Amino acid sequence: MDYKIIDSHVHFEVKGYDIVGIEKRYVEQYGREKWAKLQAMNRYQSEKWAQAWGFPKREPAHEDVKATSTRWLEEMQKYNIDRLVFVTGGNNEILSQIVQEHPEHFVGYAHHNPFEADAAEKLNYAITEQGLKGYKIIAPDLPGPIDDASLEPVWKVAEKHQIPVLIHFGILGAAGGLATHVNINPMIIHDVARAHPDIAFIIPHFGCGHPQELLRLAWVCPNVYVDTSGSNQWVRWMPYPLTVKDLFRKYYETIGPERIIFGTDSEWFPRGFVSQYYDAQRRDCVELGMKPEEIKLIFRDNMARLLKLVES
Repeated sequence: MDYKIIDSHVHFEVKGYDIVGIEKRYVEQYGREKWAKLQAMNRYQSEKWAQAWGFPKREPAHEDVKATSTRWLEEMQKYNIDRLVFVTGGNNEILSQIVQEHPEHFVGYAHHNPFEADAAEKLNYAITEQGLKGYKIIAPDLPGPIDDASLEPVWKVAEKHQIPVLIHFGILGAAGGLATHVNINPMIIHDVARAHPDIAFIIPHFGCGHPQELLRLAWVCPNVYVDTSGSNQWVRWMPYPLTVKDLFRKYYETIGPERIIFGTDSEWFPRGFVSQYYDAQRRDCVELGMKPEEIKLIFRDNMARLLKLVES
């Protein structure tokens, strides 16, 4: 391979920061004891996942974000990575400091709640002053529907700066997480995406349980992109046989390689960069007969184009 890859979907782990608030809300409503019982009942699923991929035991998050940055830089050198796109990292302020210390290696996204009263102003500040280059939203973790008219100022800021907006739809968390919500289905962003063609909306994990809806959404909205990140273990829970290779084939045949973007959903150490996901996905692309230049689009060029990065 004569080029370095871009991982479009990585989480910078910060001690004390929870990416989603599932546990907090459940405990507030039902109590800590029931949450612990629910997790214990589902432990076999996470153990099976770790065993299947050969993952080590997760370490606690490091107190020092600079130490974590150093570990990520080592991972980049080891795996020939040009850029890591951190879609979360404590909050906008923390992640801004992290990426500005390593602008040639790290890219960061704003990731505040779009329902906050000053969300549009925060997004504009994140892009113009904090050096962040996109916006990450976890739709099933929001307090209201993502197509609510009150969010229009946020979309206008994203449109003005033409930044990519990564929105998680579908099942949230591992077994024992969340499977129903007003924003569970990516089709809810239909009208917003059609109204803002200058925003690249990236939907991760191949639709995370909603591939049919995402395919239809991408059919009518050419500004909708598909992110390949994660183990995509949700395919095992579909009522018909489905593999990640099947998903690559279907999206390749419909929206083409120009709108497929590689990511891993890497987050914690000592696992670091999830090379197993990269190896499996690259093999799928090769076995499907994609041309080398098409594979390069998926694993580097599409993200570089959306982020307006200079080719290295």
